[in-house]
Formats: sequence, structure tokens, C-alpha cells
Amino acid sequence: MTWHVRPARASDLDALLDLSHLTGGGFTNLPPDREALERRLAKSTASFATDLAAPADEMYLLILEQASTGRIGGTAAVFSRVGSEWPFYSYKISSASQTSRALGKTFSMRLLNLVTDHDGASEVGGLFLHPDLRTGGLGRLLARSRYLLIAANRARFADRLLAELRGVLTDDGDSPFWDGLGARFFGMAFRDADQFNSIHGNQFIADLMPKSPVYVALLSEAAQAVIGRPHDRGVPALKMLEAEGFRYENYVDIFDGGPTVTCPTDLVRTIATSRAAPVGELADGPGGLPRALLAAGHLGDFRSWIGHADWCSGGLVLPAGEAELMGVGLGDEVRHVGL
Repeated sequence: MTWHVRPARASDLDALLDLSHLTGGGFTNLPPDREALERRLAKSTASFATDLAAPADEMYLLILEQASTGRIGGTAAVFSRVGSEWPFYSYKISSASQTSRALGKTFSMRLLNLVTDHDGASEVGGLFLHPDLRTGGLGRLLARSRYLLIAANRARFADRLLAELRGVLTDDGDSPFWDGLGARFFGMAFRDADQFNSIHGNQFIADLMPKSPVYVALLSEAAQAVIGRPHDRGVPALKMLEAEGFRYENYVDIFDGGPTVTCPTDLVRTIATSRAAPVGELADGPGGLPRALLAAGHLGDFRSWIGHADWCSGGLVLPAGEAELMGVGLGDEVRHVGL
């Protein structure tokens, strides 16, 4: 148990910038731009420090840190309410049928409709793990720590959660979906449009993108083939989301065509099954205690880790060494969910 998740701090800037250069592009929440990352860190710090009774427009940025060395290994984020500063745009895939009596044929066509159906929802995103650390369950720790943060501060988040998966990119970092659609209206390469969006937001989409539905059949075959598909590196993240209860309902990202998945907040498995209880007993060691995902602390002091715990008459029993490392003592409240 040498890794834990905690809120990001201003001092993490250089480590975040290093991670941003490893994403391979198309990762809006971790742009390789120092000033943009500084703004994100400042917003996250303010969000953790603000007293709120309902979601407004907060961003909670979490960091995976190695306790023994201070190494930063990954990031994850929660956005309390999308669509606050500017509309949250998606393409919704629908179908339309047309019949020709003369030909005796009916044709069914797919359409892309520019919508803001998810405005007001909370978003889990920003999940990135250093390539050298993608074993041993650290990705699961990062991903599920977001749900423990939400469960412990439920009033700060909306009744529905969404997640956008990065879409398919070429080896050169280009997007077949963008090349087949967005580039025709904006005259920008995908990487330029994606970088602009990550720094300035996507209001320019509303300014320039046609409002009429787009017939999928008019797009290139390469663009059609990637609609609703995640990037190969995003497949494990999609599986984790599906295990939590998220489902794809024909919404895709306006830039790369990657899938958007949603779930009612209170039905997310980790949120629904986690329980908070005081530490009632400290054991000499992990012994026969089962492994568990644990979280403690309030907002800016939040931390989450994979450790050992079980139920006892006074609440939870934790190994004394693990509790000390995480700054937890008898009587402190700890949120618990099984692995």
C-alpha cells in the first residue's frame, strides 16, 4: 500500500506537465500547456476549499502519489456541473427512415444531431495513468476514488454522472472523425482544435458548427468506422465504467467521435455500495483482513487507498501501520467498499 490518491496541489504542476506529454493527444483534461494546467490547479484548490450545498461549476482534480517517494503517477477528475460556463455539446446518433413507393424500398439513415442534453450533469474524467504503472490495480484505485469523493460529498454533485471516452486516433495523432466532419467547417487540424478546446472551451463549436443534423452516410468511410468507438488505450477505462453501471446511449464526442456513457449517480456501484464508519479497532497487521478500497478525510484532506479492513462491533478494523500511514486513528470516519 505505497500509493494513495489525494487532491492536487499547486506544487504538482511540473509533474502534471510531464504526464501531459505522455497522453498521445486528444486528452482535453490534461493539456500540455503550463498556464492551462496552472488554471486547473487553481480552480481545483478553490473548489475543495469552497463551502457548497449544491453543484455549481467546480473541478476536483485528484493525484495518484507514491507515499514513500512522492512520485506522481496519474490523475483523475470530477466536474460538478457541466454546461455552466458554456453549453456541453455532444452528437446524439438518431435514425430516420424514408420510403420510395416507386422503388418499393425503405432506407434507414443515421443522423448526428448537435445537442446539449447533458447540461447540468456531473462528469468523471481526466483519468490518466503513467504507462509504467498500468498494472497492479492502480487504475482502478484512481477511477474509483472519484466515486468515493462523490459519495462522501453527495450534495456537491448532480443526480447523473457522465464520462467521455477518447475516440480513435491515428498513429500520427489525427482523428478520422474530425477529418471527416469538423475540419470541413473549421479549417483546423484536430490537434489544433483539441488544444484550443482544452484551453479556451468549445463555444467556438456553437459559433461555427451547422445546427442541422448531419447524415452519417455523407462522411468518409474512415470517419463512419470510428463513431462511438473508444481509443484502444481507453478500452480498459470503458470496461471499468461499465462495471460501475455506466451505459452508452448513442452520444458521442464532437471532436473525435468517442463514446459518452452515463449513469444515475446513486446507482454507480461504488457509490451505492460504499459505507462510512468509524475506526473501531486497530490490528497489529493485515493478518486475515480482506483487501478493500478505503477513503478518509474531508474535501481538501481527502485521501483514498487500497488497504485492508473488515467490520467489527465498533465500526471498522484496520491494520495499525496502514492507518498511521494514512493519518487515520481510532474514531476517525473511513469510507469502505470491497475490491
